[in-house]
Amino acid sequence: MRIISGFYKGRKLDLPKNLTLRPTTDMAKESLFNVLRNLVDFDDVVALDLFSGTGSISFELSSRGAKSVLAVENSGQQIRFIESIIQKLKMENMRILRMDVFQFFKTNKQSFDLIFADPPFDMPESETIADLIFSNKMLKTNGIFVLEHPKHSSFSEHPNFFDHRNYGSVNFSFFKNKEKLAE
Repeated sequence: MRIISGFYKGRKLDLPKNLTLRPTTDMAKESLFNVLRNLVDFDDVVALDLFSGTGSISFELSSRGAKSVLAVENSGQQIRFIESIIQKLKMENMRILRMDVFQFFKTNKQSFDLIFADPPFDMPESETIADLIFSNKMLKTNGIFVLEHPKHSSFSEHPNFFDHRNYGSVNFSFFKNKEKLAE
């Protein structure tokens, strides 16, 4: 796994051999960030990475100068890996929270400019994540939410959906908050 762009560009991050994850491929991640750079100014972004896994998306956001990045992950093994990289690279704009994402939805009071979620593809509740983000007002006005999902899922009928990108087995659906929030 590597960081594609920004301050830490080219840094290779060796994953522990015993992690059983499917990190977003470098090709898909690079394509995602090519789309995002036309939608957001990374320097001003307060970002949330749900189901962080390896932290790949969080590290990329941090490297590109996000104001702050909050990674939410429930696995102790993945948390330790992400924390080790944060310390090693001295990523002062990034922090990790060990919590179940659905519990986080119930307790979070903060809103974000950019939210990324990569739930396990076999998680039945993943179909509800977009609704939970919007009903809990977690996305700032004009904020962007990106959901990574398997190809059999479609979110095109969601009222906040605006784009879909497919990169092999990786699919991203994009949502935008058009509602004016009290910020």
